[in-house]
Formats: sequence, structure tokens, C-alpha cells
Amino acid sequence: MGKFLKIAFFFFIGILLIWWSLHQIPSQEWAKFTTALKTTKYWIVLPVFLMLGFSHFLRALRWRLIMEPLGYKPSIINTFLAVLIGYLANLAVPRLGEVLKCTLLSKYEKVPAEKIVGTIVAERAFDVLSLGIVFILALILQFNVIEAGWHQLMDKKVNNPTVQNNHYFLYIVLGGLIVIAMSFFIFKAKLQKTIASIKHIVKGIWEGVISATKLKKHNLFFLYSFGIWFMYLTATFIGLYGTEGTASSFSTAISCLAYASIGMILTPGGIGAYAYLMAKVLELNGVEYTLGLANGTVQWFAQFLIIIVLGGISLIVLPIINKQVK
Repeated sequence: MGKFLKIAFFFFIGILLIWWSLHQIPSQEWAKFTTALKTTKYWIVLPVFLMLGFSHFLRALRWRLIMEPLGYKPSIINTFLAVLIGYLANLAVPRLGEVLKCTLLSKYEKVPAEKIVGTIVAERAFDVLSLGIVFILALILQFNVIEAGWHQLMDKKVNNPTVQNNHYFLYIVLGGLIVIAMSFFIFKAKLQKTIASIKHIVKGIWEGVISATKLKKHNLFFLYSFGIWFMYLTATFIGLYGTEGTASSFSTAISCLAYASIGMILTPGGIGAYAYLMAKVLELNGVEYTLGLANGTVQWFAQFLIIIVLGGISLIVLPIINKQVK
């Protein structure tokens, strides 16, 4: 029930953001929004499809590289298909895909799942660092735009007394901490019984994390990482040409990628959050909010479609390939 409520909560946030995004469009601008969607250059989905597909392939190659110090070298095809299935699972349940692709690779390649879960932790840590670099680039290249957005946000807070005097969030956090503390003492005995098994899992995960520091091919690792984010950036840049009035510079694409990536983290598959944040960044770059939201919606749908198609194919192909090999 707890897992279900967590998933339902994030989906609710996504739906709420969709509702909020659409209600930001003035009634007289609805015709412009629907026209932008109708006149979308849908052929742009093809190069975006290829670029993002290639980025997923590079991610699979990078993952294999992190597993090498542990003594495991799974096949490229199995690793690639597991990565795609993981992305598909993440659309339904946030972070489920990270565990699922480890269990799939463990099943077909006979590698300990708990150890390769550790490699995922290391990989995600480097992705956070990479996203930080993207934000720094956005700050350098579009300092005036980001500064304007910050001042806009601060002005809203200053002019809104309910935001200024609202302490409910603090009360919720404190209440949550109290509940967690009470739960710990109530279930302390039960927790102690599971510590031994948890230690075994944590040990395996730690070995996977440490494997990232023992890479033999550091240059190749950084090349794959650069390729992954460059494909993301190029796909975003090309996607900006998909709708009328949203074609922008490469620096704008960097800002869009930075904030849209946050949207992908906030809600399952970025539903609602991705398009809204894209629209706000484009609005700060002189693009009408209505047109920016249309472009963000199209770009999000293109990524969603890619994962559905490639992930669905991978679900079918993975067991067939391994059955033939066996």
C-alpha cells in the first residue's frame, strides 16, 4: 500500500502540473496552442529518435565499463536491452527500472544483482555531476535569463503574503520527522532481525560503487558520458525546431535541457513537469509561453514514444535472444 501511495502521489503531481500548465494559457491563446500542435513538424521525431536511442546504447556501454573491475563483462546486446526495459519500467514506477535492469542482467548473464546495483548508484552519481555541469554551462551562457527568472520568482514571493507567512510546510516536515522517530522505536526489534541480510546487500552495493574508482579505461568512460549528454542536448536543440516560433540557439537548448532534466526527476517519465519547465525557460528567452508549452509537450511525447517502442521491443526480444543462445 505504501508503494502504491508513493506512485499515486507522483502521478498526481504530474497530472496537477499538466492542469496547472494548461491553465496558464489565456483563453484567447488556446487557438494558438492547438495550432502549434497541429502544425508540428513530426518528421523531427525521427532524428530525435535516433539520437536518444544512441544515447541509451552509450549508456549500456558505459555500464559495462563500470562492471569490468568487478570481473563481469555481460554481452552488449543483453546490457542494451536491459537498459531499455529499465527506462520502460521507470515510466510506471520511479526508479523501478534501476532495480529491474539489474535483476534481468543477473538472470541472463549470471552476475550478482546486489553488486551491479552498486554500479547503478555510481553511474547515477556521475549523472548528477554531469547535470551540475550542464547547469553551470547554462548559468555561464544565459546568466541574464536565469537571473531574470530568479527575480521573477522572488517578486512573486514578496508580493504574495500567503507565501511569505506560510509555515505549514515546516510543520509537515517536523511532523514527518516525529513519525519516523516513533516508527523506529516501535519496530526496532523487527529491524534488528533484518540487519544481517541488509549488511550482505549493502556490502555488494558498496563493491559496485567502489568499482567506479577502479576503471581501467577512464578516457572511454568520460567519452561515453560526454556522448550521452551531447546526444541529449542535440536532440533538445533539434526538437526546438519542431514547432513554429520556438527555434532557438544552442545556449537556449542547454538551459532547456538543464531544467527539463529536473522535470524528468520530479514526476514519472517527466509527465507534466517536463513540458512546463521547458515552457518557462523558453518564455524567459522571449518565446510565448503558449508556444513553449506546445514544444515541451511535443518533445516530451517524442521521448515517451521512443521508450514505449524500444522498451516494448526489448521486452519481447530479450528472452528470445537468450533462449536461442542457450
